[in-house]
Amino acid sequence: MASTRKRLEALTAGLSIPEPVPAAAAPVAHIPAPPVLPGVAVPPVVETRFPPAQTGAIAPRTGPGQMLAFRGQMQAVEGELAALRERLLQHDGSTPTRKLDPTTIRASRWANRHPTSFETSEFAALKADIEQAGGNVQPILVRALADEPGRYELVFGHRRHRACLDLGVPVLAAIWLDELGDIELFTAMDRENRERSDLSAYEQGVMYQRALDEQLFPTQRQLAEKVGRSHTWVRKALMVAQLPSAVIECFRSPLEVQHRHAEQLNAALDKDRRSVLKRAEKVRGLKLAPAAVVARLLGLDAGAKPEKLAIESEGKTVGSCLRAPDGTIKLTLLPGAVSELAPEALLKSMSETLQKVRLLS
Repeated sequence: MASTRKRLEALTAGLSIPEPVPAAAAPVAHIPAPPVLPGVAVPPVVETRFPPAQTGAIAPRTGPGQMLAFRGQMQAVEGELAALRERLLQHDGSTPTRKLDPTTIRASRWANRHPTSFETSEFAALKADIEQAGGNVQPILVRALADEPGRYELVFGHRRHRACLDLGVPVLAAIWLDELGDIELFTAMDRENRERSDLSAYEQGVMYQRALDEQLFPTQRQLAEKVGRSHTWVRKALMVAQLPSAVIECFRSPLEVQHRHAEQLNAALDKDRRSVLKRAEKVRGLKLAPAAVVARLLGLDAGAKPEKLAIESEGKTVGSCLRAPDGTIKLTLLPGAVSELAPEALLKSMSETLQKVRLLS
């Protein structure tokens, strides 16, 4: 104890208590000026400043005390930094989201949405929901364009992005920060579409066909393995996309073409391509139901019989629904049905019958 006291007395023997200074001013430790020698430039005087301890107590008046106070401040700052690092670890691996101007986002080169998909009742309902909420609740996913600062490329969420673009509202987007190549982008888009189950057979097939045409995948089998689908399923999807444009144009929308339609039509094209394309010239523009289009293209509609369904209300038949082979639908109501039934009940019965006709198409 005595030796420690003597060492402190020796260290502070030449120190004196400075005059009090204003609280705003930082204490200054003065270093004696060096002796001036002839022909030697005098170096500038260096001052060492220590910030006062930011505590409610009176600031120490000695140099060692001020150094100890400064050390205490540094320990407090280090504690705050450690706490911040701990909070950051809780968000490690998360993808940041932010509101973006939809005009700064461009569609992916692998975009799989057909223009008519933005004209459906489903898209209109989605757009209405986004408008009511003031924006999309489920974020889209984008990746930054390295060669275009401030601009992004869509990974998935094309319908949500289009709805926000039409409404003129910011779009909530998750921004992929890590490296994301074309193959990873393609598989992420395909997986998201399959989980939502809202992509038509035609759109899916076109997406796969474009990936093969641009050599993103060298073979159908490798494409199937990468997206986690069977080779048979990918082949069926490609059959839809590989139908001639003259055949696709026979349908009211490409979105109506199903895998079973493509299988039948491709088989007929392999057997007699010229006859199928010749029939297509007569079918285009008729706006027939999908089943009627396929029948016309296959030449199977000549002996087809009209399909008749009963319109029922409360267990009683009040009319009939006749669907012709060309897709024309005729509704007939029995005498007294209009006067005996409430308009709401009658409309409900007719709507249910038309829904059955749609399912049979």
